[in-house]
Amino acid sequence: MIAEGQIVLFRYPRTDQQSGKLRPALIVRKLPGRYEDWLICMISSQLSHEIAGFDEIITPDDQDFKDSGLKLTSLIRKDELRELYGRSRQRPPA
Repeated sequence: MIAEGQIVLFRYPRTDQQSGKLRPALIVRKLPGRYEDWLICMISSQLSHEIAGFDEIITPDDQDFKDSGLKLTSLIRKDELRELYGRSRQRPPA
């Protein structure tokens, strides 16, 4: 079951619209409506992409790091939001 605050693996599309590889994402919130759609936020281990004062860094020293499933110090990229579509719904055409 998906819940807010959970870290999941999500296949982020590449900029050329081809399937990307699985990447971690933070479940931010369930979107309103009848479908099981969720707002998610990208997580990256590329700390050089940090927007100081905006993004959040998660380190192994954080209390809940072990439960996150992350292996490295990571960056919650608040500017990288996506919609995760529920199982009973198809992604709308581009």
